[in-house]
Amino acid sequence: MLAKNTICVWYDGAALEAATFYARTFPDSSVGAIHRAPGDYPAGKQGDVLMVDFTVMGIPCVGLNGGPGMLHNESFSFQVATDDQTETDRLWNAIIDNGGQASACGWCKDKWGVSWQISPRMLIAAVTHPDPAVARRAFEAMMKMGKIDIAAIEAAVRG
Repeated sequence: MLAKNTICVWYDGAALEAATFYARTFPDSSVGAIHRAPGDYPAGKQGDVLMVDFTVMGIPCVGLNGGPGMLHNESFSFQVATDDQTETDRLWNAIIDNGGQASACGWCKDKWGVSWQISPRMLIAAVTHPDPAVARRAFEAMMKMGKIDIAAIEAAVRG
């Protein structure tokens, strides 16, 4: 049964590859049905993989092989809340080591251009701390990082 709300992510022929990577990298993720084009279309031929149903951390998605016409940007991202440095490192490194690109403040892009925020829960708590001085120190520390370093954020919180 089709979910009431599903995130559709556009790919240039790599929907199955991306879904498979997400399924093996993120917990509670899987690849579902693979739908082949019933006829030729601008980005492919009859029988090509057109759509892939997949789940990323419990969120239903469909990958659409729509061709090169639409590019990803940071206005859409998957935000992943991590529990410790080991999980943060594992997910960040999996994305980067699979052809992805590092960015700032916990952001990175996978090899297909989809943006990810790998955000430790304690970072969110620190930058939203009720004490403005604590929140500012944590925020300033984060602004100097690519992958988030939890120990450095904790040090900033302590002052």
